[in-house]
Amino acid sequence: MAERLVVLSDMWGAKKGIWITSYLGYLQQYFDIVFYDIRQLSDINPKSDTVEHVCEALNNGGMRTALAQLLRKESEESHYLTFCAGGTIAWNAGLSGLPIKSLTAISPMNIHLLKEQPDCKINLLYGEYHEDKPTPEWLSEMDVNMEIMPKFGRELYSDDKVIQKVCMDLLDALLKNTMSFKKRPLVS
Repeated sequence: MAERLVVLSDMWGAKKGIWITSYLGYLQQYFDIVFYDIRQLSDINPKSDTVEHVCEALNNGGMRTALAQLLRKESEESHYLTFCAGGTIAWNAGLSGLPIKSLTAISPMNIHLLKEQPDCKINLLYGEYHEDKPTPEWLSEMDVNMEIMPKFGRELYSDDKVIQKVCMDLLDALLKNTMSFKKRPLVS
């Protein structure tokens, strides 16, 4: 029986997330995948199409709505693969009792502001040019794994090389039953 993997999109959801199909394509033969579109979980107006509007909607109740919906929909202990706002939602859901085996969060929003962590294996991946990365002090206090991808920014997760790397890391961790990132060079 395949391990269960819950995938939470970035703040754009499926609207601008064609890249998400690459992750799902790689991982579907190894995991039982459940996908959530963060825009839908957050009840964000589908006409919101600027970063400012989407961030405002998330900050003004959308994150709380998504958190409540995720907690209502999920009760089975699962691995989580998350992007941007999805990482923050999963993190907070874990703090609210969501059973998480492991959390792989790529460019999660504002994680560095949190003072508690869910009780699970956590792997963070950020681009070198992402401005809101956690500090080494925060990482030490929280005891989480973080990898920095050179020459990438906030939306590194949509790049084919990063997609391959993340999927290979997840599959390697699944096979070794560790669910943690392995330092792996990008495929040229």
